[in-house]
Amino acid sequence: MLPCNIIVQETKASTVEVAAINPLVSMQAVKSTKLKEIAKDVSNKLENVINSL
Repeated sequence: MLPCNIIVQETKASTVEVAAINPLVSMQAVKSTKLKEIAKDVSNKLENVINSL
């Protein structure tokens, strides 16, 4: 399981902030190459979604 928490919060009236925990940073201590590849893919997808908002 990758830590892929997404945070959506209203910071001001009519202003919403979306943030995500970067799976690459969260998985730095893990020695699995395969898991790091998956974390990189998930990180890229999260970044694309947030940038499209």
